[in-house]
Amino acid sequence: MTDLLVRNAIILTGAAGRPLLTDGYLLVRNGRIAALGQGVPAVAENFRAIDARGKVVTPGFVNIHTHAILTMVRGVAEDMGFAPAYTPGVPHGHEVTEDEAIALARLGALEALLFGSTLINDTYVHQQLTMPAMAETGIRVWGSGRIHDVDFSRVHLAEWEHKPEIGDWSLGEAVELYERFHGKENGRLGVHLAAHAPDTCSRWLLERIRDERDRLGLRVQSHLSQSRLEVERIRERDGMSPPELYDDIGLLDDRLLAAHCIHVDAQDIARIGGRRVHVAHIAKGNQTGGTIAPTTALRKAGAQFALGTDNMHADMVEVMRWALNSGRVQEGHVTDFWQPHTVFEMATMGGARAMGLENEIGSLEVGKKADMVIFDYRRPHLVPNIEPLGNLVHTAQGRDVDMVIVDGVVVVEDGRPLHVDQDEILRDAQRAAESLWSRARAA
Repeated sequence: MTDLLVRNAIILTGAAGRPLLTDGYLLVRNGRIAALGQGVPAVAENFRAIDARGKVVTPGFVNIHTHAILTMVRGVAEDMGFAPAYTPGVPHGHEVTEDEAIALARLGALEALLFGSTLINDTYVHQQLTMPAMAETGIRVWGSGRIHDVDFSRVHLAEWEHKPEIGDWSLGEAVELYERFHGKENGRLGVHLAAHAPDTCSRWLLERIRDERDRLGLRVQSHLSQSRLEVERIRERDGMSPPELYDDIGLLDDRLLAAHCIHVDAQDIARIGGRRVHVAHIAKGNQTGGTIAPTTALRKAGAQFALGTDNMHADMVEVMRWALNSGRVQEGHVTDFWQPHTVFEMATMGGARAMGLENEIGSLEVGKKADMVIFDYRRPHLVPNIEPLGNLVHTAQGRDVDMVIVDGVVVVEDGRPLHVDQDEILRDAQRAAESLWSRARAA
């Protein structure tokens, strides 16, 4: 592992108090941040020096809710009204072969990495194959196979029949994934238990997931109140709202990463906030579908916030912008409650806390793992650079990423990946998607 010296940079540390360093330097030794400050550091030889003049360094983004394989429905499913698993006429997870899963997952991971995510928390199918394949890009990969006990080949037909044998298989697969991969690759691989959603998991299965969470000391991630259909289904099945169900079972707490939280009433909001749940805010994806989560009310109630791209795209810079703007729309004007630092914190330390990794990643501080992104600000839409964070949130793009460092290793340079063949990944993913769409349209 080569030690690094990043110098002549503007550094948005993301640390408490939001310190910004101009003419800053950052020294990386053995994969961790050994020093940072302003001016010219005194260092020994044998460091690779990276001149970041005209560039801005940030912590790596922590994308806490993704489905990398769902790049397969990019540009189509956004205009069909709802999540692909519930939508007829598109490829579904149960139709994806192992080779197709690997090809599409590598594409999703590569896109996320090139846009500045140093960790993705991913769930979908064939995770025992896709997690190590995605990790080859150099990114941190956490996740789980989706845990459910409905037959996913029937959900898009609005059929929910809970079958214990499916629950046994999907939960068992997730536990096996934990046993095989958790903590591997110097901690770049990790597992959370992914209860797919309240409507696709019976109460019996959700209780088993809770028990495995407690036994293994893991966290649980789940879609929660993402649609009116889900809310109606749970009221009919269990006589309560989805957050109330999770609370009754013992899953609604600060070990839960709850994606979406759109269709919640005042009681749900108070319950989620009071339990300090980590809400995975899918700002762009939700609004593309015509919905906005009540993020202002949830935050004021005490919910903790992080950001996720969900599916079809992986630009966390764009997600920060959508999150900021949707919060301001709810308030009706610009306030201190929604500022660029608010959503930057969600994309960095908020994500790290949600993952239980706040002592390791999420900010640039001495002793933490060296996960960072270098943005090239020598571009017309980023000049003049008076307020670097404001430029990042309001006008930057993931495509402005010049370099990505994970665990102290340079994995993207000049906007290109160093550990994988980008052209090969693009070809393989295109072929996989074409095959899936051909089969879906013929069905």
